This record gives sequence, C-alpha cells and structure tokens, in this order.
Amino acid sequence: MIAAPIPAGPHMAAEIAQSREVFLRAAMADHRAALAPLGLAGKRALYTVARGSSDAAANILSYEMMRELGMPVTSLPPSVFSIGAGVDMNGAAALVISQSGASDDLVRSARGIRASGGAVVAITNQPGSPVEAESDLTLAIDAGPELAVPATKTVVGSVAAGAALLAGLSEGYGARLARSVTQIAGLPTLTHPRADELRGALLRAQHVYVIGRDTGFGAAHELALKIKETCALHAEAYSASEVLHGPLQLATKGLTVLILDTGAPEIQGSLDTAEARLRGAGQGTVLRVSPADLGAGDLVPAAAAAVLLMMLYPVIHAATVALGLNPDRPAQLSKVTQTT
Repeated sequence: MIAAPIPAGPHMAAEIAQSREVFLRAAMADHRAALAPLGLAGKRALYTVARGSSDAAANILSYEMMRELGMPVTSLPPSVFSIGAGVDMNGAAALVISQSGASDDLVRSARGIRASGGAVVAITNQPGSPVEAESDLTLAIDAGPELAVPATKTVVGSVAAGAALLAGLSEGYGARLARSVTQIAGLPTLTHPRADELRGALLRAQHVYVIGRDTGFGAAHELALKIKETCALHAEAYSASEVLHGPLQLATKGLTVLILDTGAPEIQGSLDTAEARLRGAGQGTVLRVSPADLGAGDLVPAAAAAVLLMMLYPVIHAATVALGLNPDRPAQLSKVTQTT
C-alpha cells in the first residue's frame, strides 16, 4: 500500500486555521482587576518591546493605544537594556511581547525596565516563561503549541491580548471591541474571494511592497516578514504616506504591491493616493485588500488588522507550497531566536 502524501506545511496551515478562535478568546479576556494596581492609564508613556512578528503586533497595538489613551506609545529597542545601561522608566510602563517568552534580550529588557522604575506587562504564549518571571503582569495568548517556525496564530493572539488590555483601561473601547468580536465570529469564512489572484501575484513577484496606514502599517510589517520568511521573496512594508517619497521610484521596475485597508475612514484618502500613484508609476500589479471584502465593516482598527492577517496568511502559505518550499521549517530560521 502506498502511503498518502503528507500535506505540505501541515503545522502552519493548521495554526492559521486556529487563528480566529485564538483571537476571539484572547480579545474577550477580562483584565480589569489585574490591571488596576498598575495604574497604566496614568503613566506618562507606554513603550513596546519586541522583535520580529511580535514587534509587528506591537506596532498595530501602538496606533490603537495612542488613539484611545492619548499617551505616547512607541517602540523601545531591546538592546537599550540587553547590551546598554538602560533608560529611566519612572512614570512609564512597557508592554513586552514574546510568543515564547524565552528570548534572552527580552528577558533582560523586562528585568531592566522594572529595575529602572517601570511597570512591565508581558504578552506571551508560554506559561511560566522567563519573561513572565520578570514582569508585573502577564496576559496569556493561550493559543496552544505553535509548531511551525513562522508565527501566525500567536501574532493574531498577541493583537487580541493587547486589545483586551486596552479594553481593560477604556470601557468605551471595550464595548466597541466586543461588537467587533461578535462580527468576526459571525463571518462565514475568512478565505479572501480573490485568494487565487493574490497567490498568483506572489508567485509572479520578484519584489513586493506591502502598504498600510495606522494599524494596517503594523499588519504590513507582519505580512512582509511572512513573505520573506516562507516564500524567500524580497518584501518591504511601507506607510502609505512614506512610500510616496523615495520608495516610489522602485515602482517603475514592476513591483507587486499589496495595499492593506482596515476600512478606517480617516486613512482612505491616504490609501487612495498611494494606490493611484503606484498604479501610475510602473507596470506592476497593485492589489487592495480589506475586511470589507468579507463583508466585515466598522471593526476597531486593531481587529481589522488582525482580520487582514487571517485573510492573507493562507495566501502566503499557498504561495510558499507552490514554490516548493516548506512553510513549517524555513531553512535559515528557528522558533526561538537568541539575539542581544
């Protein structure tokens, strides 16, 4: 008897399929009681500390939190604490995002931030991790084991956990997030109606721009990273505003451009302008994707960014398999990256 072939990239495919359930569960967690002693809403600033896909999730959350809390939220490089002497964190807090909770530079950062007077909230998927041990509070992604090297469901879960954190600080945001969760739970499918067209565009591409604005910019970072990780294809993320400067010149070389539209009214003009300029600049392919393509509308922007990831992860997975590559185990990568 001839054994049935093993599907290519079964772990990544299965984990993508679990992403919606992970998002719904993490987004609706109630953290109000645990957050109260930290006084995050009264801090002068909130810093995110993360690398790779976790940093993309942090980028998404930074836009959401700045809009809702009216305080600066920006990225702090882990090396400030892992190889440097650190900075004054009195009156500030940090959100450390690490799927494994095991990267040494993030462990050192969490420890250094608390030693410098800052409060630390961690988002991790591994209970009892070293990062958790160095934090004041840990919000669990609760995604279960993630076996594929490229992170998918834990990225979506990180965004959801951060949104739940924000809901614990803002009752109004919590109500809007709950409505978004209900809408996402009710979507008949997360398969994009033009999935084959999107996959074909990646298969023909040599260079890819992924464009977004606001929380869509963070999603652009994550999807550009996934294209590089799994398809071994050059991809860059840009803001719809920044791409109109020097990077626009490369559009004359036939770029493949993926524009991420969260549906937020305030970013439509910027995305429209970028789309028109990119279409007019060269002979490449320009595709625009939105949760509205699935019938979803009026989502909080962080949830819309998560839906964009859930729609496009399967496209990238399918393109990777069609290229003859293993999405579960990219040749040069490992699940936990140790950096300083």
